[in-house]
Amino acid sequence: MAQIFRHSTNLISRLSIYGAAFIVAALGYAVYGLTGSPYVTDVNVARDQPVPFSHKHHVGELGIDCRYCHTSVEQSSFAGLPPTQTCMTCHSRIWTNASMLEPVRASYRDDKSISWTRVNALPDFVYFNHSIHVAKGVGCTTCHGPMQEMPLTWAANTLQMSWCLGCHREPEKYVRPKEYVFSTTYETPSNQLELGRKLVKEYKIQILTNCSTCHR
Repeated sequence: MAQIFRHSTNLISRLSIYGAAFIVAALGYAVYGLTGSPYVTDVNVARDQPVPFSHKHHVGELGIDCRYCHTSVEQSSFAGLPPTQTCMTCHSRIWTNASMLEPVRASYRDDKSISWTRVNALPDFVYFNHSIHVAKGVGCTTCHGPMQEMPLTWAANTLQMSWCLGCHREPEKYVRPKEYVFSTTYETPSNQLELGRKLVKEYKIQILTNCSTCHR
C-alpha cells in the first residue's frame, strides 16, 4: 500500500503541537500580566476627585496625622472618610475664598456629603479589617504607599489576593513597631527580619492563609 503522508509530516505535526502549546502558554502569561497591570488595577494612576485633595501638602508638608481624617481606623474595619466639618475646621479660617474649595464650602452649607472617588477598593466578597492590621503593627504606607508624596491619591499596590498573601505568609518582612504604624517617614531597618520575628511573637501575629479568613 502506498504511503499517504510524507516523512516530513511527522516533523510538521510535532511542530504544530509544540507550537500550539507555546501559544496557549504565551496567552496565559499575557492574561496573567494584564490582570496585574495598571490598565486593570489602576496602580499608580491618580484618580480625579471633586476636590483635588493633596496628601503631599496636608500630610507631607503640614504633618497632619492619618487619624485626624481617618478617625475610625483604629476601632473599625473601615478607616473612615472625613466629614466636611473636619475640612472646615481649618478651611473656615484659611483659603476661605479659594475657588477649588467651593465644593467643600457648598457641602458644608447644604449639609450634603462630597462624593469622593474610591481609590483603594476590594471586591464585595473580600473582608478586610483596618483595626486588626493597625493593632498588629502593619503601617499605613505598607499598603497605601508613600501618601506623603501624593499630590493626588493613587493606589500604590494591587490589593489582589496574591499580594495580600505575601504578607500573610511572611509577616515578619512587613510589621513595624506600633508607635510607627502611622508614620509616613518610617524606613525599613536593615535588621527587619530579626525585628519582624520579634514583633510577630510579641504581637501574637498568626499566619492566616485560610480562605475563610478573608472570604466570609
